[in-house]
Amino acid sequence: MIIQICVGSSCHLKGAPEIVELLQKAIEEHHLENEISLAGSFCTGKCNRVGVTISVDDDVYTGVTKEGFKEFFQENVLNKLERK
Repeated sequence: MIIQICVGSSCHLKGAPEIVELLQKAIEEHHLENEISLAGSFCTGKCNRVGVTISVDDDVYTGVTKEGFKEFFQENVLNKLERK
């Protein structure tokens, strides 16, 4: 699985560095280092008023915040890995 976090100026200001940190911790906590590649990307053109844009494989999610991170990770990362 490839997870790309937008680190363009808009997402950076909306918390991309914190989301990167949360992703790194969650990947380590669930021992998924060998299953997930984490990467940064520049603007994907999907800017939202709130939160960060993240791609999980071919799916794009907008508006990811640190407050909604656990739900995002469960639904869009862990659940997808379980289905594989």
